[in-house]
Amino acid sequence: MANVKNEVKTALVLLADGTEEMEAVITIDILRRAGITVTAAGVQDSNCVKCSRDVKICTDVLFKDAQEKSYDVVVLPGGLGGAKTFTSSKEVGRLLQKQDKENKLIAAICAAPTALKAHNIGKGKRITSYPSMKRDLCDSYDYQDDKNVVIDGNLITSRGPGTAFDFGLTIVEILINLKEATDVANKLLYKYESCINAV
Repeated sequence: MANVKNEVKTALVLLADGTEEMEAVITIDILRRAGITVTAAGVQDSNCVKCSRDVKICTDVLFKDAQEKSYDVVVLPGGLGGAKTFTSSKEVGRLLQKQDKENKLIAAICAAPTALKAHNIGKGKRITSYPSMKRDLCDSYDYQDDKNVVIDGNLITSRGPGTAFDFGLTIVEILINLKEATDVANKLLYKYESCINAV
């Protein structure tokens, strides 16, 4: 799954009002530190997103201007309000289905895996989420309670703000390699342990 570093990778991170700011910013920051080209796109018609704890984030573009491009990974941060927007958006659904059909990475954390279910992405695969979302997901997925990050095929899922570092670093490891993920983690004074082959 690991790739050579000289090939620039791309990520689209979706943002909406109610997005969990730690999950969004930590993931964006880690990906950019690894040299991944990140586009933060606002799903609603505003370049400013009011996150779940009233932190405001300016997006790079509006989603409508980013959705036709191709990305190595599409990232959905959690936060209940943001996840509800992702779940109800037909445009987000079309993008996720296209990404899935092309077997490209989709990464969702916290409440965002509910959008995977809403758009029929990866049914039956192993996933995790914020614990309170389990009831909504366990009928459609092989739900994993005991792992902070779960990888199954092209899906990466994680649990919440406290697991955002491992979530972002796992994306780096898959898109680039373990060395790059470890180098980024070391510069952050963070101890990263790969979960790629953990079952």
